This record gives sequence, C-alpha cells and structure tokens, in this order.
Amino acid sequence: MDAEKNNEVSGGAETDGPQPRSVRVVLLALMIAMLLAMLDNMIIGTAMPTIVGELGGLEHLSWVVTAYTLATAASTPIWGKLGDLYGRKQVFMTSIVIFLIGSALSGMAQDMGQLIGFRAVQGLGAGGLMVGVMAIIGDLIPPRERGKYQGMMAGVMALAMIAGPLVGGSITDHWGWRWSFYINLPLGVVALIAVSAVLHLPKPSREGRSARNIDYLGAALLTVGITAIVLVTTWGGTEYAWGSAVITELIALGVASLVGFVFVQKRVAEPVIPLHIFRSRNFTLMSVIGFFTGFVMFGAVLFLPLYQQSVQGASATNSGLLLLPMLGAMLAVSMVAGRVTTNSGRYKVFPVVGSVLMIVGLFLLAQMDTGTSRVTSGVFMAVLGAGMGCLMQITMLVAQNSVEMKDMGVASSTTTLARTLGSSFGVAIMGALFNSRVQDVMAERAGALGSKVTEQSAQLDAPSMAKLPEAVREAYQYAVSSGTHSAFLLGAVVSVVALVAAVFVKEVPLRGAGGSSSADDSGEGGATGAAGVKEAAAV
Repeated sequence: MDAEKNNEVSGGAETDGPQPRSVRVVLLALMIAMLLAMLDNMIIGTAMPTIVGELGGLEHLSWVVTAYTLATAASTPIWGKLGDLYGRKQVFMTSIVIFLIGSALSGMAQDMGQLIGFRAVQGLGAGGLMVGVMAIIGDLIPPRERGKYQGMMAGVMALAMIAGPLVGGSITDHWGWRWSFYINLPLGVVALIAVSAVLHLPKPSREGRSARNIDYLGAALLTVGITAIVLVTTWGGTEYAWGSAVITELIALGVASLVGFVFVQKRVAEPVIPLHIFRSRNFTLMSVIGFFTGFVMFGAVLFLPLYQQSVQGASATNSGLLLLPMLGAMLAVSMVAGRVTTNSGRYKVFPVVGSVLMIVGLFLLAQMDTGTSRVTSGVFMAVLGAGMGCLMQITMLVAQNSVEMKDMGVASSTTTLARTLGSSFGVAIMGALFNSRVQDVMAERAGALGSKVTEQSAQLDAPSMAKLPEAVREAYQYAVSSGTHSAFLLGAVVSVVALVAAVFVKEVPLRGAGGSSSADDSGEGGATGAAGVKEAAAV
C-alpha cells in the first residue's frame, strides 16, 4: 500500500534561516507567550476568593476557569490550520492580540457574567499561543536541534505551575485581583514587538488554498464536539450526576459531532485536521502518548497538593512548593532529553523509559498513607516527574517530524489537543474515583457525621478541616489517603497504554541543520531540505 512507502518529509528550518541572535530573541518571545498561556489559570486560581468577594456570583465561579479551558481547547486545532494556510507569524501575532484584549477586558469586568465572557476571549487567544509556539519552533529549528528548545518550553510549563499560585497571591494581596489580568499586558506587548521585528518565516504555498476552501463546517462540528467533551468531564459527578439527562445529552451531542466531523474531513479540500496525518504510525502513537501524559500530569497536580494539605498538614502555599521535586525533575530530565536528542539524533529511548518511570512513580504515589513523610513523597514525585520529563516535548518533536511542513500547524495543534483532552479526562475520571472513595471511607469510619461532612464536596479546605472533631478529622485524613491511592493506581494502570504505544514507535534518526545524520550511511534518514527527515509512514 502507498502508506507503506517512504515519504520525504520536511522537518524544519533551512540552513539559510535566521541568524542565532535572531533565533534567541524570537525564542525569548515564544517563552513569554507560552508563560502567558500557562500561567494565567494558575494565577487566577489564588485570586478567585477575592474576585467573588467583590463581584459576587459564587454560583458561577467554576465558569471562570471552564470558559477559558473550553475556548482554548476548541480553538486549538483551528489556530493550527490557520497558521498552515495563512502563515505562522501573522496568525500567532493575532492570537497574542486577542489574548491581550481578553486580559484587559477581564481586568475591567464589573460582574461575574462579564468576567466569564472575557475569559472566553482570553482562552480563544491562548489556544493560538500554545500551538503557535510549538509550530514556530518547528519552522525555525532543524529536527536535530529542536529537542533542546522544546525542552526549554517544558521548563516554562514547570515554572508556571510552581510560580503561578505564588505570583497570583502576591499580586492579589498588593495590587488587587485586576492586576492578575493586567500583568499580561506588558509581557504580551514585549512578545508582540519581538515577534513582529525579528521573526521571519517563508510564506506558505497558497496553491490550491483559498478562503473558499476553508472547512467551516468541520471547524463548527469539531468545536461542538470538543465543547461537549470538556463539559462532560467538567460537570460529570460534580454539577450533574454521571447518569443525568444533561450529561447523557452532552455525550450524545459530542459523539454525533465528532462522527460528523470525521465524515466531513474526508470530503473537503482543506480539512481542519487532515486525516492522512494519522497514516503515520509515529504521529498516531505520539498523540496517544500525549493524551495519557496529560491524563496523568494534571491529575497529579490536582491531587498531590490536596494530599499534602489534608494529610501532611501543609499550607496552600507550601503545598505548591512541595511539588518542586516533581516539577524540578520534569524540567531537568526534559532538558537532558533535549540535549541527548540533539547530540545523537535518536529519541525512542525517552518515550519508553518515560512511560516506565511514569508507571513506577504513580504506583509509588499510590502507596502513600497517613504516615508517609514529605521526604518519601518527594522522592516518589521526583520519579513521576522524571517520567513526564522524558515524554513532555519528545512527543511534540516526533509528531512534528512525522508530517510534511505544510501540515506542521495541524500536527502541533492535534498533539496539543490530545494532551488537553487527556488532562480533562484525567481530572474527571481520577476525581470521580477519588470523591467516591473518600465518601465511602468517611461513611465507614465516621458514620452519619462523616457522610454529612463530605456530602457537598469530598475536598475540604483548611478552615473546614479545623472545625471538625478530632476523630472525624483523622477519618478524613485516612479517607483522602485512600482516595489518592485509588486515583494514582488508576493512573498507573492507564499509563501502561502509553508504554505499549512507546514500544511501537519507529525511530527515524533526526537530521541536523547541516544535513548530517547518524542514519546517512544506512540510507534511512535522507530527506529533502537541509533539515528534513525521512519516515516510513507505515500503518
């Protein structure tokens, strides 16, 4: 079959691309843009009590985050396709402008309804920021060099997770919650100016591509499908019971929309997500690995601070700092993986080793109980972080090098979307399991009072815990450790799928900017362009 033939795939910048100084300036701008997109939700989380106190609308509180997440996820594939059609630079700058407009309007919001609407605008821009950063790196940097730069982006993500709550609390306390949004403006303007002045990319070929060919129906169906999925994972088990009519209808709507989307993609000239990219075994496998990495990572970021606060007695601020072993290990390993990939041109070892470490780390975290020390839990977190560090950016690198340059944007957006949807499913499924386990254990150990305590929510804050009788508080600590055991054990089990996918990855050595590759002698790495790769796109 044709899909089994070797395809020449362009994988990065040519040797006559931007000079090193220009690349460094652009990369700094890209890191600022990535930081803006990643940091925003982390900062807003700590400011929410103050925002509700001023604007009211407590019953709509969750929508402040949900609106942003929905808009980001739904717009991600569309931004990627627009970049492929009209040029990465213009589309990326547009996403920055939209993000900044959303930030300014959110800071000026006068009620909760306005804030939710403006957060959706902000999320719309954030979707373009995340995809644009990765796709531009794919355009600028040769495959052989790309790993170390994408490792830097993983470092930015780790920095956002650590610094977000601290920065958000400090800004809210000293300047007011509106500056949690306004702080984006000067940073965004710096990124916008740097990208405008220094970034120079070749314009995409427009042959056979025009606005008339844009897949508007496919974009609408995909948006509806993603929105339904995110709402199911956000509302299921919290706002509505899993078997309720609302959740059932959303599932039916999501499935119908996505089936219709696939049907449309086979028949249009410019599909939002060209289905032919999934003919590449590596691309499909990396999407699977990215999904489960997101599933595990955001689940861990949610439940580890809860365990540390409820069982180990950490404050909300300290629980964020106690994630340093995981995030630090993720950053260090990601940087090392990028360097090794750059020096050797090989990468398969990282998805395999990363999946194994992720399984082991989650299994170790599942063993934590009420007597586990912070040092022990820190070691367990470091193991998990090392596993995620092997996976975070290698998945994007391999996915980008599995497609032609004309599909770089949709490859980046599809991989990003897989990770985003994985995080939504991870938080929802692990959260449902955690809540169920906590409520069962509380009923067993504290009787009717225990059931009443967790009737509204299985996640109690520090003031609520302090009001509990000692016996009930001890029962709750045991229940939380039991709940995290179940959640992390589930994470370990589903991570086995990522390991299986990693084993089947076909390693195609990456070429450097000068065209050299460890595979040149074997004839497996030849490609057009000074920085191309050649992959057997076997299914």
